[in-house]
Amino acid sequence: MTTNVTLNNGVTMPALGFGVFQTPPDVTAQAVRTALETGYRLIDTAAAYANERGVGEAIRDSGLPRDEVFIETKVWISDYGYDQTLHAFDKSAGKLGVDQIDLLILHQALPSRFDLTQDAYRALETLLADGRVRAIGVSNFMPDHLDTLLKQTGIVPAVNQVEVHPFFTQPTVQTADAGRGILTQAWSPIGGITSYRGAGTSTFDDPTIAAIGAAHGKTPAQVMIRWHLQEGRSAIPKSVNPRRIAENFDVFDFELTPTELAALDALDTGVRGGPEPDLITLETFGRDIPEA
Repeated sequence: MTTNVTLNNGVTMPALGFGVFQTPPDVTAQAVRTALETGYRLIDTAAAYANERGVGEAIRDSGLPRDEVFIETKVWISDYGYDQTLHAFDKSAGKLGVDQIDLLILHQALPSRFDLTQDAYRALETLLADGRVRAIGVSNFMPDHLDTLLKQTGIVPAVNQVEVHPFFTQPTVQTADAGRGILTQAWSPIGGITSYRGAGTSTFDDPTIAAIGAAHGKTPAQVMIRWHLQEGRSAIPKSVNPRRIAENFDVFDFELTPTELAALDALDTGVRGGPEPDLITLETFGRDIPEA
């Protein structure tokens, strides 16, 4: 059974979740059904992924009680602003087919229009106060973004979802999160994003990770997920392959040594795979989020 983490508002959440980034809408429901059958109880999606409907369908089909599945989704920058973000909740909840979302987060900081970011976060605070969401958070926020946000808002985010894998550990962000009582949640937790760059830089081919896996009879992916959990992060690996979905969940029967954890930490290259958070603008990244 997956271990839980307690967020800064007392809500408990599974530490290991299932992500659906870049999962096509027509295969999302089947992938999430497989994940739920495997034992995952945290599902991470986003308005910008255009697959919230499939997530909702799979959760309904699973027969699991609603309170046994923790649903996390994200508001896209095109829906920032107080009223717009309140409506973004309605759109996501409608597509998911739920009345309450467990964790609703802002997908990017949008530094070029941080006034809209602040207004969007105020809307999350309202949704939290009204009981329509159980926890609120952010994604891809750097320490200075957090500082600016917290100067003008009353509730510290429960989660900051950022790119973290052995080749890009963002220690400054993790320290900033921890100092504020914010849980760091890793997207691309097994470095899938490193596979897209080519040039032999994939985490899956790293000899250190492979050697640690061999010592435990585990795959590189399992080693990386275990590393996140032991260092206190949440992780949301994604896959549409049933074998890999199961493999990524089979990480609770071994433990990495302090030396092994340090060796994984030491693989950090400082090279970001995803977009630079300070360069996210409405002009470049804005997209219409359809109605429910």
